[in-house]
Amino acid sequence: MSKIFIISGPSGAGEDSIISGLRNKFSIERIITTTTRKMREGESQGEPYYFVTKEDFERKIEQDELAEWAQEYNANFYGVTKKELKRVMDCPRIGLWKIEYKGVMTAKKQFPEIKSIYIAPPSLEILRKRIKQRDPFITEEYLNARMEYTREWIKYEYIYDYKVINEEGKLNEAIEKVANIIEKNL
Repeated sequence: MSKIFIISGPSGAGEDSIISGLRNKFSIERIITTTTRKMREGESQGEPYYFVTKEDFERKIEQDELAEWAQEYNANFYGVTKKELKRVMDCPRIGLWKIEYKGVMTAKKQFPEIKSIYIAPPSLEILRKRIKQRDPFITEEYLNARMEYTREWIKYEYIYDYKVINEEGKLNEAIEKVANIIEKNL
């Protein structure tokens, strides 16, 4: 059995909130993803991502330094280096790996022992509302592109070992369900 767990869901499903809540229950080490997306205000190198240029990321692909990677809806690359995965595997804490569904497919092929947990929104309408609340300046075009990506994501629910619906106003219940899955698989 692995002490690494994949937490995955479309943007706005609540993965980060669940991961944050799990910190109160477990000693956690988060696997840090490398990305080509621009750093946002309040972020820093290694928190929540390792930020690199597209050229650096492509070099990592060419030199087989990535355990998994994908290009997402926003045209940016996201992936986890083999070095980062080893760092978390070697530490005594529970590892949490937040990746999107394409990454889950790759990770499950390479590491079938890792359990994956799909965090699902209660509905697409609620997900749309959450995304708009989080970023009131989001354009309708960008929001529609994210929703289309989410519809694609939902087609791949079957690749996950577990599914937890993060119901509106019931975050603590979702955290508890995920914690129970982790405890059952340790």
